[in-house]
Amino acid sequence: RVHLVESGGGSVQVGGSLTLSCQPSPPYTINAFCMAWFRQAPGKKREGLAAVTEQGFITYPDSVKGRFALSKDNANNLLNLQMNALKSEDTAMYYCAARCNGFYDELSENNYADWGQGTQVTVSS
Repeated sequence: RVHLVESGGGSVQVGGSLTLSCQPSPPYTINAFCMAWFRQAPGKKREGLAAVTEQGFITYPDSVKGRFALSKDNANNLLNLQMNALKSEDTAMYYCAARCNGFYDELSENNYADWGQGTQVTVSS
């Protein structure tokens, strides 16, 4: 099992930006497997936000395309999710996931074996 640690959550005003980071525990690196970011708001299903394959192909759902950007910081072994133009509806717990099985869509939670504990993002006006 890969231990994943998320960071960067917090409170931000509507229209602001936030960058979340995910780091897999040694000896794993962010290039060792496919990874993704998800979020879950109270009473709602877990939603895929961005996914990257081992080959580096990135997928976003239409709901965040143009506002969220996934990137790799290889020097620090971090998978970053840059979130811009944040809205109140972006308030949720954000999770990092890793090790996809390939039987589901890249943005499906069923595709991933390992999950972090989550980091809370709160967007207020």
